[in-house]
Amino acid sequence: MIKNKKQHGGLRSGAGRRLNSGIYGEPTKVIRVPKSKVFDIKKYIIHSQAANVFNITKIKPSLSYQPLNLFEHKVSAGFPSPADDHVEKKLDLNEYLIKQKEATFFVRIKGDSMIGIGIHDNDIVIVDKSQKAITGDIVLASIDGDFTVKLLSNNKSKYRLLAANEKYKPIEINKSMQFEIWGVITGSIRKFK
Repeated sequence: MIKNKKQHGGLRSGAGRRLNSGIYGEPTKVIRVPKSKVFDIKKYIIHSQAANVFNITKIKPSLSYQPLNLFEHKVSAGFPSPADDHVEKKLDLNEYLIKQKEATFFVRIKGDSMIGIGIHDNDIVIVDKSQKAITGDIVLASIDGDFTVKLLSNNKSKYRLLAANEKYKPIEINKSMQFEIWGVITGSIRKFK
């Protein structure tokens, strides 16, 4: 005599997520990856789906750094003053801007939500994922799979993300959201030409 086995798993009509309804707009597949590679894989995925971020670049450890001259004399931003030819030391921008090379990457900004603190459209910001974010820090955050750069705030024991532009309302973080801070913004870079 064979007992009826319970049917577990397998294809069931109407089960699962509707086709193309997820945040990626296409079918997804669960895979197992080493824990050490999760961050790099997530970083790769956000290339195509970021909110006000559209390019992420990991610092290449093989870059050779060429320090440049740093002049001792401070230059007035108001009235001109005589130039000083005295070189104080060499300045390596990587050494000056980056504390943890292995935990640092760059993000190019898209949009005007942070112009009040000097981060403009197309600027590149430096993100350090080794720093613990505290209230008042500028952070790269993920909310339900969308990425944004905002000021981290705390209101009545709830986190909020604040824009530095009055056109944008604060984002209240609640338990139903998938919220993750990817790193702290430690600086920004802007080219004029």
